Amino acid sequence: MINQLADKTRKKMEDTLASLKRDLDSISTGRASPNLLDTIRVEVYGQFMPISQLANVSVPEATTLSIQVWDRENVRAVEKAITNSNLGFNPAVDGTLLRISIPKLSEERRRDLVKLAKKYGEDKKIALRNIRRDVLDDFKKNEKDFSKDQAHGFGDIVQKITDEFVVKVDQMVEVKEKDLMKI
Repeated sequence: MINQLADKTRKKMEDTLASLKRDLDSISTGRASPNLLDTIRVEVYGQFMPISQLANVSVPEATTLSIQVWDRENVRAVEKAITNSNLGFNPAVDGTLLRISIPKLSEERRRDLVKLAKKYGEDKKIALRNIRRDVLDDFKKNEKDFSKDQAHGFGDIVQKITDEFVVKVDQMVEVKEKDLMKI
């Protein structure tokens, strides 16, 4: 039972790390990558959808993104979503094709992006601590099924798992920071 709870905790925390990876991938390092647009949602058909469900995103050159929108009616909505995304992109529209030139990053912009990466990391650490709290709260509800030693041991196990994932978050943010500050 305790091992199942620990595995469940680990799975939730792995999902949080995957979310951090998506967030960090969406931060531009001056090189084109389809992942840069992953966080953008486009309002079409009365709902918000990711660009990947409305278009093909490709990288024809190292500093250029190409977005081939499938439905001509959605071109303006995709353009608007990209422009309003605070990523600093200005798409050029040519029929159903949008081109984005990834601008070279200034030192100031790099620092801003490092701050954003650190913010993402802090948000995920909070999420990890919330998972830890929720798991421990659930455990306490069923604590009568366990001995005092098991209850204390479980708290230690969950803390070790949390510490392990906090270190992973720090490592991921540090790698992104080095990537951003590389000229």
